[in-house]
Amino acid sequence: MHAKETRELQTEELKTKLDDLRHELFNLRFKLYSGQQKDSSRLKATRRDIARVSTILRERQIAAELAAKKEN
Repeated sequence: MHAKETRELQTEELKTKLDDLRHELFNLRFKLYSGQQKDSSRLKATRRDIARVSTILRERQIAAELAAKKEN
């Protein structure tokens, strides 16, 4: 998932995607430690996706706060 594609999603979709990614990361870690997962690169990609989605959500939160301040 690229940042451009992620920015096009609605906030609720991003929150759902973040929950899914965190669940996927948990499963990947579990598989890695139990020896079922051999490819650790998916862990790195999932962590980056989580960071990307979290950053976009935080940017939107800050923009909403600034907009609220301007109205007051």
